[in-house]
Amino acid sequence: MSHKLHIGKLCIIGVGLIGGSVARALRECNCVDSIVGAGRQLENLKRAEDLGVIDAYSLDLAKAVEDADIVLVAVPLGAMQRVFEQIKPHLSSHTIVTDVGSAKQSVMAAAENVFGELPATFVPGHPIAGTEKSGVEASVAELFRHRRVILTPHAKTDKMALAKVRQLWQACGAQVMEMEAVHHDAVLAATSHLPHMLAYALVDTLARMDDSQEIFDYAAGGFRDFTRIASSDPVMWHDICLANREQLVKVMRAFSDDLHRLCDAMEQGDGEFLKTTFTRAKNARDKFCG
Repeated sequence: MSHKLHIGKLCIIGVGLIGGSVARALRECNCVDSIVGAGRQLENLKRAEDLGVIDAYSLDLAKAVEDADIVLVAVPLGAMQRVFEQIKPHLSSHTIVTDVGSAKQSVMAAAENVFGELPATFVPGHPIAGTEKSGVEASVAELFRHRRVILTPHAKTDKMALAKVRQLWQACGAQVMEMEAVHHDAVLAATSHLPHMLAYALVDTLARMDDSQEIFDYAAGGFRDFTRIASSDPVMWHDICLANREQLVKVMRAFSDDLHRLCDAMEQGDGEFLKTTFTRAKNARDKFCG
């Protein structure tokens, strides 16, 4: 962990699971003097203050970002551009802006639309951490410990700004790496976005069956494990699907083709194909988990 980090004022726009967990982690390591929360839901901000996650809050983004050293934007992807528009006139020249969006090309395009070109003090980022729960109540200081955070700096990103954001995540206990935004979106489409689509689709298919109640009554641990992420925030995932649809459609088509092959093998009684596929998958997952 880095202990060199010092932030005078941190503004978190969107104090939910991720934003709240960042606040808790930085407060725990005494890296920040004051944390101001901002957003559209007054009750949520009051709750965050009551829980001691933030020191103060404002529904006025202009006021919230005033004199901030770092602004962390933790809102759904569909709201990013609107947030950038609201804060643009009120950012100090030294203020670093970073985000936690899981489709980086989309966030960078939104910033470019608003600022004309990507600001040197803008450092796009994405923590590969989370749960199916949402809201500030679900936030925990240890959420990012030993988890990866991917930063996708652009050509004009200021090195000092990049280093500061790297330190922020290291102070939260994360392993920080850098990647091109296009590559990030392709990797996340396969490893995160596709599994969420499969979980949502499976639960929806079963829920629309005539005997759905009986099906769910008899669902065991495997079903719960596999479909846990279908309890994730639908608005957030709606935004992610649309924002990363080009990469996500590619990997969904590939998976769909493989699923059809598996279905054909079962129809034809091709046990060898099934055993080979299952063994290859088991070995791959055992290696990954080991």
